[in-house]
Amino acid sequence: MRTILSRSAPLRGEITVPGDKSVSHRAVMLGSIAKGTTEITGFLSGADCLSTVDCFRRLGVEISVNEQEGKVTVCGRGLRGLRPASDPVNLYTGNSGTTTRIISGILAPQPFTSVISGDASIATRPMRRIMQPLSQMGAHIESVNGNDCAPLRIEGRDLHGITYHSPVASAQVKSSILCAGLYAEGVTEVVEPSLSRDHTERMLRAFGAEIDSFEEKDGWHARTKTCPELEARRIHVPGDISSAAYFIAAASLIPGSEILIRGVGINPTRAGMIEVAQSMGADISILGIRRDSAEPATDLLVRYAPLHGVTIGGSVIPALIDEIPVLAVMAACAEGTTYIKDAAELKFKETDRIDTITKGLSAIGCSVVPENDGMIIEGNSGAPLTGSAIKTYGDHRIAMAFSVAALAARGETVIDDEHCVDVSYPGFYRDLDSL
Repeated sequence: MRTILSRSAPLRGEITVPGDKSVSHRAVMLGSIAKGTTEITGFLSGADCLSTVDCFRRLGVEISVNEQEGKVTVCGRGLRGLRPASDPVNLYTGNSGTTTRIISGILAPQPFTSVISGDASIATRPMRRIMQPLSQMGAHIESVNGNDCAPLRIEGRDLHGITYHSPVASAQVKSSILCAGLYAEGVTEVVEPSLSRDHTERMLRAFGAEIDSFEEKDGWHARTKTCPELEARRIHVPGDISSAAYFIAAASLIPGSEILIRGVGINPTRAGMIEVAQSMGADISILGIRRDSAEPATDLLVRYAPLHGVTIGGSVIPALIDEIPVLAVMAACAEGTTYIKDAAELKFKETDRIDTITKGLSAIGCSVVPENDGMIIEGNSGAPLTGSAIKTYGDHRIAMAFSVAALAARGETVIDDEHCVDVSYPGFYRDLDSL
């Protein structure tokens, strides 16, 4: 279904964005392999996280979900209590790369065979990055179609610990290996060139696993070892900074706007969006910090402010990789040139986001040059962009980013598929309308 948007009056009001997608996934996964009942509040009932719920239900875990209240109860079966799915080829992860990659690490040491499949996007996303380290640990994991993509067939095996030097900073890769390491003999260690999201490390500690995180000359280390059992606990999921990013951008771009965003997670490995937006001139106030189940959270007050171009690259990229589409929109409205680099990982998201961002920006009248690891964006220096037809390619972040662009553009903008946002933010357009 198409959505038509046009230039906006000032945005004012208060919202609470949905729970963090990354934390929601991990709470269900670790709750499923913990001993006892895990109660989760603030859960994101988006399609991706519900794919995780469905997979663990098929593996014998009793999970109840109250989508309206964001409450989930997981009756964990313990580390060694999962059962083979009644239809072993029917662990369907939908559009969720997080589910696909992390569950592979949990299934690799199980005493049964599983086949994981997903939608057309998942069938093209690279899985060798988890297949290789899991195989080094002793797993038997293969791409059914022989192209290093899903469907994946995993025959459970006894595993042993390894030290794996990951060529990319990827929380999904790290998490898959660490989850397998809970079952592996000896010590399992992941070394990354820069620190990726650390939600898994934080949550593993909360569930009782022994895990160390530290920096050395060769990179960032995360280390765990054989775990006798995880213990269930209560988890509160903070608001998703990736969802808050669209309202940070909207308030920054529309003169006269002021938005209060309640309960946003600001884990340092995720807060790059705030850091970069402020460096562009965004007026963002952090109103106190509290802790929600080991994750720091805050309220954000965002007011309109003129923006200028910056260089975005280096170690901050893993902390904002999902926010680059909307940062690109902010750059299109800023004064001067913005350089985005060191972000080749954009090619391996739901779409090749270097390509889809470039096409979207070009459509609305912004000068943009794609690079192998990013792009160069010439800001419009206050001149309005031009509304256009935006093709999302089914990518939720492209849809939401260019919906924000539409609010600052002259004329009408048509988003070709509004429902693709349901994987991460089912109420996005409702919340946008409320402001």
